[in-house]
Amino acid sequence: MGKAPAEHSGMSRKQFMLLDDDPVAIHTIRKFVASRKIDAILVAMRAEDMASFRERLDREQYSKPVELVEGGRNRQESVANCLTRISENDTEVVSVHDAVRPFVTVAQIDESIDQAKRDGAVILAIPPVDTIKQVSRTVINSTLSRERIVLAQTPQVFRTALLKRAFAQAEQDGFTGTDEASLVEHLGEDVHVLMGSDRNIKITRPSDMALARLFFEEERQQLAEMSAGG
Repeated sequence: MGKAPAEHSGMSRKQFMLLDDDPVAIHTIRKFVASRKIDAILVAMRAEDMASFRERLDREQYSKPVELVEGGRNRQESVANCLTRISENDTEVVSVHDAVRPFVTVAQIDESIDQAKRDGAVILAIPPVDTIKQVSRTVINSTLSRERIVLAQTPQVFRTALLKRAFAQAEQDGFTGTDEASLVEHLGEDVHVLMGSDRNIKITRPSDMALARLFFEEERQQLAEMSAGG
């Protein structure tokens, strides 16, 4: 089965912004708890935040274990810390997700896990809608073809052995990537792309919360309609 370490939530406070009186990270964790393909969840976090967040987690009474792991100086170190708690002998795949992407769907989580089991490495991504320019400072060098570009999202899901090998090679080479896929790319291994969604937003600024509240209300309405229909 799979485990899900959340991205380096220890390095910022974005995951503690409140959405309907709950921290954004709590909403995100609920999605992974709801997936039958996830066995356990690891959340990278600053040491000083662990006690208060653990208290908040305990109120959720999740049906599967959620472990807090001390984060590192960046995303790569934080995920590496989580990987030390995961054995490839009992965990087939690892799903890495941004703690501040609460609108990922359970279907997307499940589909990405299934594809990673087949292909070894897969990320969610969406095509850009804007024209992409390559620049040097304030001068345009070229216009890039949108047909050859995607905007990476999470989850990013990998066979556990492959991801551990990618992290070990990156440490040996002194290579720092911007996401887990870049570490696997550094190995020369293929990373596959699964269509994501423009609703799978990463909440990075307080202004993003207006859109988050809209999406949350739509999700709540959909759940209410499903309950009424069931």
